[in-house]
Amino acid sequence: MSVAGFLELVINGLISGSIYALIGSGIALIYGTTRVLNFAHGELLMIAGYLVFFFAVTLGWNVFLASLLTLVLVGAIGALIQRVTIAPLLAREDWAFRVIAATIGLSIFLQSGAQLVFGERFQSVPYFFRGVLVLGDLRMPWQRIAIFLIALAIMAVCALILYRTQLGRIVRATAQDAEAALAVGIPSGLVHTSVFVISAVLAGAGAILLSPLISVNPWMGISYLLKGFAVVILGGLGSFGGAVAAGFLLGLIESFSVGFAPTEWRDVIAFTFLIAVIWVRPNGLFSGREA
Repeated sequence: MSVAGFLELVINGLISGSIYALIGSGIALIYGTTRVLNFAHGELLMIAGYLVFFFAVTLGWNVFLASLLTLVLVGAIGALIQRVTIAPLLAREDWAFRVIAATIGLSIFLQSGAQLVFGERFQSVPYFFRGVLVLGDLRMPWQRIAIFLIALAIMAVCALILYRTQLGRIVRATAQDAEAALAVGIPSGLVHTSVFVISAVLAGAGAILLSPLISVNPWMGISYLLKGFAVVILGGLGSFGGAVAAGFLLGLIESFSVGFAPTEWRDVIAFTFLIAVIWVRPNGLFSGREA
């Protein structure tokens, strides 16, 4: 393999991994704080894809304005899901299975609603960034490079919020002991809603970055939800940093599997690696005190 070919595999892996990290870190953040597995998380990505398509293509708005409004609306939808669907169930003793069933039902409802409103036709969003970066034999579209850089910046901001702000300290306190946090005056309900908003924004950002590269359709969130759960398991349940690291690792594994094996073996190799990790480290590669 040439140096350019090797670098292309690494860059493609990091680009895919940055999307997996965005989605997986949102799932990990919710689970780490509320112990809830949100099976409708992929549909937030799908909704964001349709929103940015509607604003940028149907209405013809500037893509950056369309992206900003999409993030605001997806964050509001995340808060609505938490307050209407999740919060009432958390008050019950047997809430765990009920939440799983409710979020699966919500996922099906949102997919069917998207089919009803937008139809089954696959939609495309134009590239935000034009041109190709050429470095010797290596050629990479600026759109793909922008995906990695913007995703990295978003995750860095989230890490700063979690570990360097009062909101982050409140979230981590609630994750460690919700009852003790409530006893000292931390409103756990508001914290849970805030976490769902942040998670929804991360999913929305992933959808916006992906939309010029893949077709927007009612089922686009399913595969990324599976990859998000794989990232969470690989990184350690509830670990934000572990999910980010695992996302990049999974992206690199997929990229190199495509480089050395047929494309259809990509998911087989990735999930085989995941199963092997679970056998050796059931709590994940990067699990620790945070998880």
